[in-house]
Amino acid sequence: MTSRIGLNVGMKSSDATFGIGEIAARFGLATHVLRHWESVGLLSPVRVTGARRRYGHDELYRVAVILRAKEAGLGLDDIRELLTVAKPLARKEILERQRAALTERIARAQASLDLLGHALDCPHPDLTTCPHFRQSVAELVTP
Repeated sequence: MTSRIGLNVGMKSSDATFGIGEIAARFGLATHVLRHWESVGLLSPVRVTGARRRYGHDELYRVAVILRAKEAGLGLDDIRELLTVAKPLARKEILERQRAALTERIARAQASLDLLGHALDCPHPDLTTCPHFRQSVAELVTP
């Protein structure tokens, strides 16, 4: 049995393009996510015959940036702003704003984790009778 390998001799690696399904699979995304990101201005794939989307290496990098930004908690509007602002200082302000929001979420999550740890180790037979638990609930009720 003979195997055939086709080579694009004149094609640079930077010229390689990928279809939407390939990109989606590479990043573990549904294709509709990439279409949505395009509709909100985060991606601009090249359109070829039949209006098919083709993604180059720049778009691969941009998808990776979007995913990292989402992991950091940024919303799509903030990501679009981050990717389109011309001034580095404006990017820094967006990132500082996100860091403050993330720090606050971490503090709330840590407080919740501490409360759960206390509840699991609490000597009171009923959590609702625990003074520590009751105080944490009272803090939400009392302004």
